[in-house]
Amino acid sequence: MSKLSLLDIIGPIMLGPSSSHTAGAVRIGNLAREIVAEEIEEVKFHLHGSFKETYQGHGTDKALLGGLLGLSTADPKIKNAFELAEEKGIEFDYLPVELDGVHPNTAKLEIKDRTDKTTTIVASSVGGGSVVIKQIDGINVDLNGEYHTLITLHQDKPGVMAKISRVLEEDELNIAFMKVLREYKGALATAVIELDHNLTTKKLRAIKEIAEIKEARIIKPVK
Repeated sequence: MSKLSLLDIIGPIMLGPSSSHTAGAVRIGNLAREIVAEEIEEVKFHLHGSFKETYQGHGTDKALLGGLLGLSTADPKIKNAFELAEEKGIEFDYLPVELDGVHPNTAKLEIKDRTDKTTTIVASSVGGGSVVIKQIDGINVDLNGEYHTLITLHQDKPGVMAKISRVLEEDELNIAFMKVLREYKGALATAVIELDHNLTTKKLRAIKEIAEIKEARIIKPVK
């Protein structure tokens, strides 16, 4: 039986009427901000399910945007998220969408940053303020934002995970959880490795230098 924390039972300290539609939406924005890691120029929020039906009444629109601006779940400035985004020159829009096989509280974020790169993130608010990032740029990740997380896109070959583990072992970095996702044997695979401590820039570079690694990034936890 898994242990529940007090936060799991009563949810986070937050503004708004719903932990799923408000606090969860803020955390989706917070994580998206970490993933993009650049100044944001434009964002389109594609809203699915109950997000689409109630986003204005439950403040999901301002919560998503406020989280993307770096506001916490309890920050009263969330109610001014539209004005704050406009002050920063960030364009934003909310669009209805139907997504297949996802949780009812799901948003697809298309974020264009100041380098002109667009990052696409699919994320769900699953209750009590908890969230799951399901995809980043079409790559399945299943990320909850509670740990320092290394994400790799790599060729599915024997020994790749052992090479990554050796780099982590050099700094005595403990793996809390690890998931490896692939469509079929020998194709590209994604590793989601949740760590108890952060990975240094030097070690991230060492992982990127592994021959089979196509892409690697580190995502910091959000509170």
